[in-house]
Amino acid sequence: MASKQMTMTDGPLARQIMAFSIPLMISNVLQVLFNMADIAVAGRFAGPEALGAVGSTTILVTLFIGIVIGMGSGVNVTVARFLGARQEKDVCESVHTSLILCLLVGLALAAVGVGGTHAIMTAMHTKPELIGGAERYLHIYFLGMPALGAYNFGNAVLSADGDTRHPLIFLSAAGVLNVVLNLFFVVVCQLGVTGVAIASVVSQYLSAALILRFMMRSDSITSVRMSELRLTGSKVRMILPLGLFSGAQNAIFQLANLFVQTGVNSFDAIMVEGNAAAANADGLVYDVMAAFYTACSSFMSQNYGAGKKERVLKSYYISLAYSFGAGLMIGVALVAFGPQFLSLFTTDPQVAQKGLVRLTIMGLSYGFSAFMDCTIAASRGLGRSVVPTILVILGSCVFRLIWIFTVFAHFQTIMSLYLLYIFSWTITAIAEIAYFVPCYRKQMALLK
Repeated sequence: MASKQMTMTDGPLARQIMAFSIPLMISNVLQVLFNMADIAVAGRFAGPEALGAVGSTTILVTLFIGIVIGMGSGVNVTVARFLGARQEKDVCESVHTSLILCLLVGLALAAVGVGGTHAIMTAMHTKPELIGGAERYLHIYFLGMPALGAYNFGNAVLSADGDTRHPLIFLSAAGVLNVVLNLFFVVVCQLGVTGVAIASVVSQYLSAALILRFMMRSDSITSVRMSELRLTGSKVRMILPLGLFSGAQNAIFQLANLFVQTGVNSFDAIMVEGNAAAANADGLVYDVMAAFYTACSSFMSQNYGAGKKERVLKSYYISLAYSFGAGLMIGVALVAFGPQFLSLFTTDPQVAQKGLVRLTIMGLSYGFSAFMDCTIAASRGLGRSVVPTILVILGSCVFRLIWIFTVFAHFQTIMSLYLLYIFSWTITAIAEIAYFVPCYRKQMALLK
């Protein structure tokens, strides 16, 4: 069975990048909606304690998933590079090495998660009445990490080959099963938090099984053959640094959010609740924009491998324009329809009023994060991850800490706290662009 994929090295780039990105956007949004379904089922049918237990694990779960997704980024860039260069042997070695690496990372995360759940939840100061349910949820949920590693491997390889449709189909099937099993285990079997976790793990293994089965039956250059599964040293040295540094970058963003949440917690409960309601927009906007970042890395890497200089930079500009435009349009829509959006999460007018402050500032700022994130994706497309990650640490963690202890400490207003986003994005973007420009010139000079 051959996959239907576009050619990234020929044809109209603007149309190709949009066609490539739309299925990724839908996949990303579906993941947000499915996660919301988990929380909704826990809250409505298992009670507030179950809701709190599952909700208290969100940062940790997102942290671990970010590492797995980061590994997928390393796989995507490496496979796309060799596909563009038409180096079939290198593509084959990269694919089979990547599958082993992603499974090993998934197993390592499962071991750390299951073995260290109690210590981690205690260190996060999880409320005593919630820690039991949170631990039960995580013990089961982390058993699905190898499956997440396998699915993200397949998603990364197929996307590098221009096929974003099949991963979307497989994710949709798994997501529907997740919702059905949630209701069955929680409502019918009365398993509460345990039922939600089991439903998540089963759906994760389904998505992994579907994508691996598809790749094993495919006659594409990116197909998986059990007889070819082995670690190739040169490919490990390419994929692992890219993947781990990309994963570290995702983890850093979560740590940075903890600093901001500390500042929010210094206000009254209404402000905290309003912030939580408005923050639901973040994942939606970021995931839509992230589709264009994946496109940026994939198209730049393939065209660099093919030696097509003019398409390399053009891929960056088009992806940047799309991601900025998407962030700006969705942000403005959220500002315009802020009360309606917030009504989905709260019926308290005071909470909604506080949430509108965050939604307004962030809505007008989202688009500008594209200059940082898309440039990081562009550097990754050229095989550079170390310095961009260091710059993110300085811009998203160190700068935000300094801001909180200086600007926010001086004004002590919620607006002065929320403004750190746009300022940190701007400063980090300037640094990332300053790094990307000479890297791009150096890499283009190496092409014949």
